[in-house]
Amino acid sequence: MAGGMRGIMGTVSLILIAGALVLMFFVVLSGVKDSTPLNKTYFLRTDTSSITGARPISQWTYFYVCGDGNTDCGSPVPDLPFGYAWVGGGSGAPSDFLGGHGKDTTSKYYFFLWRFGWVFYLMGLVSTVVAFFTALLAPCSRLASGFSGVVLMFALFFYTMGVSLMTAEFVKAHDAFNRAGLTSKIGRYAFGFSWGAWAAIFLATIFLFLGCGAGGRSDDKVRSSRRTNGATGGGLGNVGFFRRQRSRRSARGSFVDNESQRRVKDEYA
Repeated sequence: MAGGMRGIMGTVSLILIAGALVLMFFVVLSGVKDSTPLNKTYFLRTDTSSITGARPISQWTYFYVCGDGNTDCGSPVPDLPFGYAWVGGGSGAPSDFLGGHGKDTTSKYYFFLWRFGWVFYLMGLVSTVVAFFTALLAPCSRLASGFSGVVLMFALFFYTMGVSLMTAEFVKAHDAFNRAGLTSKIGRYAFGFSWGAWAAIFLATIFLFLGCGAGGRSDDKVRSSRRTNGATGGGLGNVGFFRRQRSRRSARGSFVDNESQRRVKDEYA
């Protein structure tokens, strides 16, 4: 019963982790290819036609700043500065975004908020991949289930930090653009995938720890009962052995006495 419960928990955890990885890769690979859902996945979409050096429509993704439909993307840049949407310009952009970072395109706040969010998101992704491979044995092993749960717990921590920082950055950017009269909207696909992956990782972590604890006490009882039965069986075996030896000795002794009596009778006859 306990093994079956552990198998169910481990299998469900694997499915959830795999689903989370698919959603996370949709976000990371957004803008790479013009296909659904990658061409619809972005964190923020804004009308930047009035900003010098920017595209008419700018869409911020994980590695790129792209145009409408995630086309006309720039070069992929790790932890892409927010102001790379208007490199070489910036006139007409809200003052909240402008500063001395990212080739003098981005303010300190938006530069570091995105940088740490980008790194934590990537750390969460890598840790989740590791947890997936360690969880392959979770359906049949308490140790594997517990170890995978610990690894996935670290992944959840990193990923929570990354998604939270990204959400804070782009929600504030959305509000700043709208205050400046520039039409802007949050990307429902990117944040839907991101928070959906978070929920899947959270549930998988719980199931892995439940699988680790499933049947723990019952297994211990079975082991102790086996040891007890073995010890009892050994004791009974020893008692039987000594009884057999005692009966053999008594039989041998009675044989000797009978022989002695027969000799005495022969001598007096």
